[in-house]
Amino acid sequence: NMIVYVEKKVLEDPAIANDENFGPVKKKFCTFREDYDDISNQIDFIICLGGDGTLLYASSLFQGSVPPVMAFHLGSLGFLTPFNFENFQSQVTQVIEGNAALVLRSRLKVKVVKEHREKSPVQNGIEENGVVPASLEKEVGKQIMQYQVLNEVVVDRGPSSYLSNVDVFLDGHLITTVQGDGVIVSTPTGSTAYAAAAGASMIHPNVPAIMITPICPHSLSFRPIVVPAGVELKV
Repeated sequence: NMIVYVEKKVLEDPAIANDENFGPVKKKFCTFREDYDDISNQIDFIICLGGDGTLLYASSLFQGSVPPVMAFHLGSLGFLTPFNFENFQSQVTQVIEGNAALVLRSRLKVKVVKEHREKSPVQNGIEENGVVPASLEKEVGKQIMQYQVLNEVVVDRGPSSYLSNVDVFLDGHLITTVQGDGVIVSTPTGSTAYAAAAGASMIHPNVPAIMITPICPHSLSFRPIVVPAGVELKV
């Protein structure tokens, strides 16, 4: 028997909820909610209906290993969605029967470290130099968040109007400093996304590599850098 999970908000869509023909089928589905239900150990096969963004969203739901994904092209971009929806029944049947080839794609393991500071009043309201501060900040710890990403990691200047200077370290050694709007660290899959728009080359998904691409660099000679997969990058 096959158990089918569908995202809860999809079944609540008015176009589906008000369809009388879909009613009997709807009762057979199990539902899950993003950020509430952990289904990572219950899924063996994923079918995506949409564009590249839908596949990226499906990948983000699995922070461990990702089950095989069959992506049908129904969106605007189709780098990652090679299947045509018009003959979906025969294609799904072939895949379930084992007549399909797998393309393995690498992801980046990202660790984001944020320093937490708290504001506390100063004794007597006066510092040693006689200045009356509004508050005093002191470091109380660090928050570490980890993610698995399929496309890229972007470090940019945000809403600031000034140039950013981003140091990039490879296995603890400084390799370059990016002066510009920021830097993109992408997988071969992500090389067809933001990195391609920033002027980088496309990398075949079977090539084990990581690409570092500057965003609007303030330089006439800065080019994207390709490093081996498996290295540790610190930005």
